[in-house]
Amino acid sequence: MIRQATVVDIPALNQLLQEILQVHHGVRPDIFRPVGQKFSSSELADLMSHPETPIFVYETDGKILGHMFCQIAKATSPVLEPIKTLFIEDLCVAQEARGQKIGKQLYDFAVDLAKKEGCHNLTLDVWDANHGAKSFYERQGLEAQKTRMELRLDT
Repeated sequence: MIRQATVVDIPALNQLLQEILQVHHGVRPDIFRPVGQKFSSSELADLMSHPETPIFVYETDGKILGHMFCQIAKATSPVLEPIKTLFIEDLCVAQEARGQKIGKQLYDFAVDLAKKEGCHNLTLDVWDANHGAKSFYERQGLEAQKTRMELRLDT
């Protein structure tokens, strides 16, 4: 049910990315536009061609119900240990399929991939106002590594 994405999956990926945009726009309309496209089709195809930016889909009965964009990288700063990290850029389950443990399966897949790749850790970003996603990740055992703070100047 979880497999590496191919160019045939690009329309479904764009649809799921639009769902993520709607969630983010709902919690932070001051930052996220209500419509837009995060990646062009050629950008998605390019990401798929690099082993350090794998994209996975959750597919059942020929329908893509979830996706996960990953980045695998080593720290390059001279003050950091040269650890390898798997970063989850996006993890999305289609609105119609939420509550079916698809997100957990994708997350568990990422943990297994990180171990297989010899990663030191798995990281991701989650917006504080996205309570559903934050709660999901906390249930998976993630804890805050750092916090990005902001001062809104235009409110």
